[in-house]
Amino acid sequence: MSIANMVGLGPGFLRREALALGLTDTTLRRAIAKGELIRARQGLYVDGLWWRNADPQSRHVEVARAAARLFTRPIVMSHWTAALLHGLPVWDVDLRRVHVTHLVPASGRLQGGIVHHRSSRELTGNGTVGNVPVTGAARTVIDCVKLGGVERGMVVADAALAKGLVTPRCLANQALAQDHDPHSLPVRLVVGGATALAQSAGETRSRLLFSRTGLPTPELQYKVYGAFGELLGIVDFAWPEYGVIVEFDGKVKYVDFVPEGETAVDVLMKEKRREDRIREATGWAVIRLTWDDLDAPERTAARIRRAMTRRSGAPA
Repeated sequence: MSIANMVGLGPGFLRREALALGLTDTTLRRAIAKGELIRARQGLYVDGLWWRNADPQSRHVEVARAAARLFTRPIVMSHWTAALLHGLPVWDVDLRRVHVTHLVPASGRLQGGIVHHRSSRELTGNGTVGNVPVTGAARTVIDCVKLGGVERGMVVADAALAKGLVTPRCLANQALAQDHDPHSLPVRLVVGGATALAQSAGETRSRLLFSRTGLPTPELQYKVYGAFGELLGIVDFAWPEYGVIVEFDGKVKYVDFVPEGETAVDVLMKEKRREDRIREATGWAVIRLTWDDLDAPERTAARIRRAMTRRSGAPA
């Protein structure tokens, strides 16, 4: 039996919890040397096998669950940590650091891999996720925007709307409640522009790319029908007036969402046949974007504009 199983609190546990069960520091050091344990933070350990098989988001959440038990004063997990605990995606953030907001006066600081935030006014709407105290979903979104800016914040905001954790009015009210804080312009941009129709971080970033490069606003989650009225598919973005469709082609759909009994190749081939049917039925151009395309916005926008011009005969 692994030490983590002996402690019985999950893959992550605290040194004091192990010592309370009669384990010793020598035992912990030997387990680390053998790779049976990972020392994730001072006084915080994680099962080694679990850690090696886990993705960065899962690692962060497990460290946060254990770290929450470190505190004797009232705190809530916040910012990117709260977003992950709420089941929301994050993009381009440092997941080596856990974010905590204190509910009583405290100084903001970085210590032992934990970022300590202090709130300038009473936090309301807090809750728990798996017994871990967290900021409410609306507060989490606004905090992420203030900390990470428009693009990182929009990823969280879109997902929160799509999951039904917040409503546009809820976000607007939370933004007003925190309007005394700095960085209010990014908050207004996110609250005014977030949508429940973006289904991934890649779609959110694509939508922002279109806006920032001056492309026309596309229709989101556009339904494409065949000659007999049958639904052929729902595409990420469409410009019907230009005869152009754009799909964000992140690898997640071919890796994380493979149905039982199928392979990633099976999913890829289904997607190709779906795209062929849509192209044959509409005659429109279908452009697929990848993460690399999002990092080259002007080149990507020019590619879309060329397709628009070819299809409509008029510049976009």
